[in-house]
Amino acid sequence: MSVSEFHISVDQPSASPVELLAEASGLSRQSIKKIMWKGAVWLERDGGVRRIRRAKGRLQQGDRLHLYHNQQVLAEEPAEARLVADEGNFSVWFKPKGMLSHGSKWGDHCAIDRWVQTHLKPERPVYLVHRLDRATDGLMVLAHKKRTATELARLFRERKIVKRYQAWVVGHYVADENRSLIEEPIDGRPAISRVKLLQYNPQQDRSLLQIEIDTGRKHQIRRHLSGIGHPVVGDRLYCDISFDEDLQLTCVHLGIPESAENVAGNYRA
Repeated sequence: MSVSEFHISVDQPSASPVELLAEASGLSRQSIKKIMWKGAVWLERDGGVRRIRRAKGRLQQGDRLHLYHNQQVLAEEPAEARLVADEGNFSVWFKPKGMLSHGSKWGDHCAIDRWVQTHLKPERPVYLVHRLDRATDGLMVLAHKKRTATELARLFRERKIVKRYQAWVVGHYVADENRSLIEEPIDGRPAISRVKLLQYNPQQDRSLLQIEIDTGRKHQIRRHLSGIGHPVVGDRLYCDISFDEDLQLTCVHLGIPESAENVAGNYRA
């Protein structure tokens, strides 16, 4: 049973979630408890759906339990995120390669929002306000109050937060007006990337670039750099070269304007 789903209607309010799920799935109660903790069990009630993690949670008649079992996902071990700054209402973290920005119905134990929820002290709510691709490492900011999350989300949406990346790319990058400012639309939407050469390694024929993005389209940096003939080292989606390395793309700087209420600051990896 590598990938399977179970959906159970609750007829007896006194029934235990663990017992119901174990009976339906054939998994042990201990396995069910671990799966719950990893975020793969959901409770549907009064039109809403949320994860449940407590084995002794109370059920109501009319509830529905959903178990999403994927052995490969559940077996993954989360990489360790590093705290860069704790500002109370928000915190800044360095997300490692391989860590998700957020979970899925199959679990969230390898997602940074869950990592922060279980590792930041004192414990606080966690609100995700932006994302990094799983293959990309670097800085992420997470909010701990709804008001702060709203403000940060607005700043990202209005492109007022400076997002600066570094990437090792294939070949010797030479700046010109078409390469220093890339304005190629992505999926029919405007996309702007500003590129600067930091150094060139002639032995490996690779260039270290700094990239600032005014927009945040899906895989924007990877697609833009590949489009000018300098794909990111380790990119298995937008490069024809085979690599043994992981994606060499890192978010190294987040700059929040001083005019932003209670969330200003500059953070570096």
